[in-house]
Amino acid sequence: MTEILWTRPEGECFGTLVLAHGAGAPMDANFMNRFAEALAMHGVAVARFEFAYMAKRRETGRKSPPPRADKLIGEFQKVTQQILEETEGPLLIGGKSMGGRVAAILAGGDSLPKRVTGVACLGYPFHPIGKSDAEHWRLEPLQNAQRPVFIAQGDRDQMGNKSEVKAIELPETVSIDWLEDGNHDLAPRGASPATWKGNIEQSALKTAEFLKALIS
Repeated sequence: MTEILWTRPEGECFGTLVLAHGAGAPMDANFMNRFAEALAMHGVAVARFEFAYMAKRRETGRKSPPPRADKLIGEFQKVTQQILEETEGPLLIGGKSMGGRVAAILAGGDSLPKRVTGVACLGYPFHPIGKSDAEHWRLEPLQNAQRPVFIAQGDRDQMGNKSEVKAIELPETVSIDWLEDGNHDLAPRGASPATWKGNIEQSALKTAEFLKALIS
């Protein structure tokens, strides 16, 4: 079984987010810790895990590139099944950057039970950095998802900023909350009135509201 890092609410829990990391940072990276703690404050448990390539990095200390996103779907599906067996109540699947993309791809299949109510993406990688031409956009996972998708996105994200994303057509099942002056980690610049703490807390609040709306 895959090792799960849990962050649970102190009080009532009304759902769980299965949260995958991004391509280059582990499940206990600063961003992941901050977001999990913020979401738990809103009554949502967070179950974090690492894909095999990242777990191997932890063991060996050697960095290796991640597999293609579509090669990680099976791992995410197995972890989701594990969490379903360990918990009750509704689930979201999601992740930071690449992890959110993999979750969206998984949601495009027919294998998810009804308890998985939606997808939460933190900094969706709409396109690679510096490659915003049409052929590089990663819209198919969002277009094919069989569950509603929520995206918390920095409005100056290098992998899909507000002006770029506003210019494309997304399915009605995809909603985006734009974080003020946020980059791909949702962090604003030093001169901005926004703060990283505030942007993370806003993304956690909106994720919790997204789940509550799905189960109400």
